[in-house]
Amino acid sequence: MIEMRHLRYAVAIADEGHMTRAAERLGIQQPPLSQQIRALETMLGTPLFHRLPRGVVPTDAGAVFIARARQILADLQTAVAETHRAARGETGTLSIGFTSSAAFHPLVSSAVRALRLSWPDLSLRLEEGATDELTADLLAGRLDVAFLRGTTLEAATLSIAPVHREDMLLALPDDHPLAHPPGIDPPEPVDLADLSAETFILYRRQSGQGLYDRIIAACQRAGFSPRVAQEAPKLASTLSLVAAGLGLSIIPESMARLETSGIAYRRFSASAGLVAPLYLAWRREPARAALDHLVREVKARAVVDGHPLPPD
Repeated sequence: MIEMRHLRYAVAIADEGHMTRAAERLGIQQPPLSQQIRALETMLGTPLFHRLPRGVVPTDAGAVFIARARQILADLQTAVAETHRAARGETGTLSIGFTSSAAFHPLVSSAVRALRLSWPDLSLRLEEGATDELTADLLAGRLDVAFLRGTTLEAATLSIAPVHREDMLLALPDDHPLAHPPGIDPPEPVDLADLSAETFILYRRQSGQGLYDRIIAACQRAGFSPRVAQEAPKLASTLSLVAAGLGLSIIPESMARLETSGIAYRRFSASAGLVAPLYLAWRREPARAALDHLVREVKARAVVDGHPLPPD
């Protein structure tokens, strides 16, 4: 059977043009090298070298064999190098999921951008979905990691790290009486109970279960159940409906970075307890270097309750 060492031997002899020098280069004795080349020629059924008084030169068949041997050895070196790069997380594909509201959070965009700059040969596949969908995709291996606004019971087998908490804001048409109350600049925070008679626009619970449930629970603590006139398929869609004057909405503060005309934003009083958490979730096993890179980038930027996330 022809082995990789046979290829290296033939190439070394062709390069050196001399058996003894090739043996020295390979770190073996000349007689065993000559024996291996004769065995190779027997397996191929043809001489690879003309033996001359002062060295060797490839035969026509030998020249063809040596050219292919060089390519095979080069391909092997490339395969080894690429394998090591993949093991270090420098190449391959990393599939990242995110909820619609998380997509606009600066922590998410900055971490993904840093990963792209540090590992330009790593392919990133981004997928938007609801928390339940993203969790299912994580567990099924269709995603490697996901940014979530909430967790589910099915996520018990995942590693989940809180990476940020942000205030939620009231989004309302800019001609609404609460948009620019007279006499106070900046205006006082809004008391959630004062919105009991208002019409709300929320995103569908299945699209953003964690935030939806937080809003409903906060309204109930304030003494009322919100009157929901519209449920949009995506969180960003709620802003278009607010701008059209169809009602009010409550959104994570990072969503206010979207430049949507016709909308004003107000802060809530602390008693409302309206905060939007951001989590990073990934499968515990098996570990991947590319995933580790992203987790480190996110944790380096993570701030929860005003404090950086401690390192592992």
